[in-house]
Amino acid sequence: MLQHIACEPPGVYEDVLRERDVALHRVEIDEGEALPDWREFDAIVAMGGPMSVNDEPELPWLVDEKRTIADAVRAGTPYWGACLGVQLLASSLGARVYAGPRPEVGVMPVTLTEEAAADPVFQGLPNELLTLQWHGDTFELPKGAIRLASSPEYENQAFRFGRAAYGVQFHLEVSVDMAREWAAVPAYEEYLDRVHGPGSATRLIAELEERSDGILESGRRMFERWLELASA
Repeated sequence: MLQHIACEPPGVYEDVLRERDVALHRVEIDEGEALPDWREFDAIVAMGGPMSVNDEPELPWLVDEKRTIADAVRAGTPYWGACLGVQLLASSLGARVYAGPRPEVGVMPVTLTEEAAADPVFQGLPNELLTLQWHGDTFELPKGAIRLASSPEYENQAFRFGRAAYGVQFHLEVSVDMAREWAAVPAYEEYLDRVHGPGSATRLIAELEERSDGILESGRRMFERWLELASA
């Protein structure tokens, strides 16, 4: 499990893993922990973070992380990436990651593609899926990838590569308590204020309190299906 900041753990995804007695090995990459040999693991889960995948000059560990992801995924290792995790997957597979037209932050829907209707992880979900968004970068699809979700300003919101490598730009794992932790991080709070104005953190938490049950249920459902696919 690749984690890039302490306040962005896997949330409900970790709940699913622990309920199924899956052995976890957490790597706090931003704290300088070394990446283990990916061959020793059955799957990789990569979470979000405040950095960009393009910050290699300031964060040289990104080079090794992307190389590890590329080698593992091309060898068929199941992968689940959220937010920064999907951008790392795209970049590691040779696709461009770049600043989007404007930050996408808040409780927002994404629309599933026709391909998602036949996908083993996405099938059966509502055509419009409510999510928590918190990002400013976007990505091109790697060659051979299948687009699974879009939003009006961000065409690529989710994709599959190969049999079991998935990335989602949005958050379905975040509880209200986790969102409060994010809002308490000065850099995150300042980002929210720049995008939506002063007091936006309070408004976002209030909206998430109303919608979090449905969002978390979607996250649980999708991650359980991915885990079944990864275990097959």
